[in-house]
Amino acid sequence: MPNTAQPAPTEPVLAARRLSCERDERLLFSDLALQLAPGEALRIAGRNGSGKTTLMRGLVGLNIEVTGAVDWAETPSGAVPWLYVGHRPGISAHLTVVENLRFLAHLRDLDPDPAALAAALEAVDLSAFDDSLGHQLSAGQQRRVLLALLYLPGLPRCWVLDEPFTALDRQGVAALEAHLRAHCEQGGSLLFSTHHEPAGFVYRTLQLDTQAAAAAEAG
Repeated sequence: MPNTAQPAPTEPVLAARRLSCERDERLLFSDLALQLAPGEALRIAGRNGSGKTTLMRGLVGLNIEVTGAVDWAETPSGAVPWLYVGHRPGISAHLTVVENLRFLAHLRDLDPDPAALAAALEAVDLSAFDDSLGHQLSAGQQRRVLLALLYLPGLPRCWVLDEPFTALDRQGVAALEAHLRAHCEQGGSLLFSTHHEPAGFVYRTLQLDTQAAAAAEAG
């Protein structure tokens, strides 16, 4: 499980080292190190099967196959310092849009009031669909329900997002890029994976392949 330690103001939000993972006798990554500071964004890139999701889930303690040292900065309240949003929408077919968002928020120990839920759905252009059932939504609309989490109050300052741009149209991509840029400009941190190369904000890239990982600058 990830460790936490009280940071000095200049210390990173996340510091990981010697990260390795082998699956079915295949090395996904080995001796990997990464660091994330307040206000920074880091993109995890690589072809399908290179270990992007495995790495991100390992960093937040959801995949025990990943070995190594992971240190997260402690929050003043002692709460979990990250918000993890996976690549699967996780939308229930039989709940309404607003019920789905409330449920997704509760899974992350958030308790938004009706006004906060309405504002988040408005931010992702789903106000007109708040009473629609999950099975009535397109793939893009389901993704936007999940991304509405990013507009709720009281979020951790580090966001860990797995393929957040999936199924979004051009307008949705631009809106999400703007929101992520604002998050980082306000001192938040971002760790995300995507095949898409965002143009709306500055980030570093960590490129994975099946044998090793190498860092490169992007943005």
